[in-house]
Amino acid sequence: MRLSGHSSRPFASRRAVLRGAGGLLAAVAAGPLAACSSDPDFYTLVPWPGTAQAGGPAVIEVRTPSVATALDRERIVRSEGDYRLRTAGGDAWGESLPGMMGHVLTADLQQRLPGSTVFAQNDAVATTALAAVELTVTRFSRDAGGQAVLAGSLAVHWLGHDGGASDVLALTLPVSGSGTAGLVAALSALLGQVADRAAGHLRALGTVVPPA
Repeated sequence: MRLSGHSSRPFASRRAVLRGAGGLLAAVAAGPLAACSSDPDFYTLVPWPGTAQAGGPAVIEVRTPSVATALDRERIVRSEGDYRLRTAGGDAWGESLPGMMGHVLTADLQQRLPGSTVFAQNDAVATTALAAVELTVTRFSRDAGGQAVLAGSLAVHWLGHDGGASDVLALTLPVSGSGTAGLVAALSALLGQVADRAAGHLRALGTVVPPA
């Protein structure tokens, strides 16, 4: 499955087709490989819908997530456990995992916070952020029980002012089927849960910047 950055800027990959899950979740998997080819199938995370509600800082920056080195690789990490890290054979991410996660989280928050301008770190923008969202990911794969796992931490805070909140993340969801598409779909949904938490914290910050 391959990442969609800002919701208005879809990404394309070679020989990729969109698979729907619940209408808005999709897995992008390349077509069958020729017998003599060693090219991987490319996948992307996609935005996951949530509750849209105004509130929170007017301008928000989503920092590029910090992803554990073991996960930040071209081949998709299928599972972790028994002292082993298993990748999904010929299946690869369509782009760098941290950048992809950052743009999908940005798109998720744009949908959830219609009254705010939300942009990803390093995107060209003509405004200055008032608040930031920071995500650290230590697990992003399937666990020993077959569920998709997103573990790490989330922080939301004003820039240059006091005020913010943080969470320790240990999110899980069942995976539909044993293939890579089902895993990537579940991981997209988990990233949507992170966006739900971040949106709640941003609304709690309010719209008024606290005094310096």
